[in-house]
Amino acid sequence: MLRALLIWPMLLIGATLPASGRRALPVLHQVAEIEMLVNRAAEVLEERGVGAFAEFRRKGSGWRYGDVYLFVVDMRGIVLFNAAHPDREGRDLLHERDADGKRFHQDFIDTVDRFGSGWVDYMFPKPGQSVPTVKWSYVCAAQVAGAQALIGAGVYVE
Repeated sequence: MLRALLIWPMLLIGATLPASGRRALPVLHQVAEIEMLVNRAAEVLEERGVGAFAEFRRKGSGWRYGDVYLFVVDMRGIVLFNAAHPDREGRDLLHERDADGKRFHQDFIDTVDRFGSGWVDYMFPKPGQSVPTVKWSYVCAAQVAGAQALIGAGVYVE
């Protein structure tokens, strides 16, 4: 969790993570792009509810391009929406672990609970691939049909 919270200071001053937890970091323009995308999507989601999911899912839109896609998770760990992995929708993934054993959905929820928004790093395969790679996702609080949830998107770092 601490690594997730330190991304901005590290990007600004060029510091690195401790050797035991070293992960590649997204570049500053990617950080700003993803934060703007997710914050805008949270506003749309709160205005239009689940009706926004169809627009969020469309490939080549401003919401889904390259390896960037949105996901929505409720505060119990149930995936409400995942543009690139619709097979995950409706599943309770609170206890899912990445290739390093990290419970990243729990980290998403903890970050939103504690700070309202923030960055989480974990291992996850790019769309269409099966081998996990480093991914940093920005998550922020959102309301979905009157219920507290989070929305996020990330950047794969190689």
